[in-house]
Amino acid sequence: MLCRGNALNRRNLLTVGLVGGLGLSLADFFQMRSAQADLKKYDNVAAKAKSVIHIFLPGGCAHQETFDPKPFSPIEYRGDMGVVKTNTGDVFCESLPKLAAIADKFAVIRSMTHSEAAHERGTHNMFTGYKPSPALNYPSMGSVVSHEYGPRNSLPPYVCIPNMPTEYAGNGYLSSSFAPFSLGSDPANGGFQVRDLALPSGVTDARFSRRRSALDAVNDHFASKEKADKVTAMTSFYDRAYSMISSPAAREAFDLNKEPAAVRDAYGRNSAGQRFLMARRLALAGVRFITLTYGGWDMHTGITGAIRGQTPALDQGLSALINDLHSLGKLDETLIMVSSEFGRTPKINKDAGRDHWPKVFSVMLAGGGIKGGTIYGTSNSTASEPDLDPVSPQDLATTVYYQMGIIADKELMAPGGRPIEIVDGGKVIRKLIA
Repeated sequence: MLCRGNALNRRNLLTVGLVGGLGLSLADFFQMRSAQADLKKYDNVAAKAKSVIHIFLPGGCAHQETFDPKPFSPIEYRGDMGVVKTNTGDVFCESLPKLAAIADKFAVIRSMTHSEAAHERGTHNMFTGYKPSPALNYPSMGSVVSHEYGPRNSLPPYVCIPNMPTEYAGNGYLSSSFAPFSLGSDPANGGFQVRDLALPSGVTDARFSRRRSALDAVNDHFASKEKADKVTAMTSFYDRAYSMISSPAAREAFDLNKEPAAVRDAYGRNSAGQRFLMARRLALAGVRFITLTYGGWDMHTGITGAIRGQTPALDQGLSALINDLHSLGKLDETLIMVSSEFGRTPKINKDAGRDHWPKVFSVMLAGGGIKGGTIYGTSNSTASEPDLDPVSPQDLATTVYYQMGIIADKELMAPGGRPIEIVDGGKVIRKLIA
């Protein structure tokens, strides 16, 4: 791995925290970035999606109560909720009226399928495109994108809102430098502030500059003792961290207060809306992959009430995100993916809920060269298994990578010098591509 030549034995001495007391973890995300210039092998490939916004609904979102209702099945299968007609002539559950009105702008896969009914294993499938293995931790799609392309500017290439939702959203067998940068708090919170971007209390700009000068002095000392290329490489990593703190563009990208009140209202003044708005700001600022979570969808009891409690914010925020990107002329270059680790059982249980069901569920894709108004694949009459065109996590990941210009069967190097394909055996879903 390219990081091995970067004099990491000096890290403890050169951390900003040791030199100046700031303890800036941002430096970790910029280690080895200068070497990534050699990894940008797809810049000349016709990538339609410049950024991906992955909206993950943790817990297992019910396909029946969202994108794949079964109004003609018996009530113990269809549940208590009705349907709403989309502007393309299909139907969604009544829980998604705003999305139904713009269904021509996105695609729904109704035939996602895998065999993992445990939360952790299903989540691993959906984040990596691989079944879990006791022998190897696979990297998430965001970390692969970070590895293949690196940062566009002073912002990290991969960001999680508000935090990395699970270890499977991380770097796996790749270097920790490809792990996501997490905001650290919910953008909907009052007084929201991104960690590491603001100077600590009592540290003025002048004091900050003096500490930077102290780091420069340490670097100059090592420059006289070691090969200049090693010192220059290490120095550049910390230069990135300092530049992000002092960069007006970076600060502005994370500042929701820059948005007009009407826009924030349109998204919704709640966790879903403000997280989606933050994701839009970061994508347009140059972040390549954004993962965010909303809600808890593990609805074993009282699913009708739980869905009615959580979907309004999702419906409002997601439709606002799609409409906003469309009006800005940026939807075609921003791929939105809405997924969950699995769906819910075909039949309502004794507690008026639904249990884990990985055999079939739904995923939504919008923008980034995806054909709007598309329903791909179908589930059977009781939403218990795929009826037509089953889609695996490998197929989904391969399609997302394809839209970003990444060759999914390219081999990366795992520990022990073992070559591993980014995705093993997936296929591009051509009918989804505009």
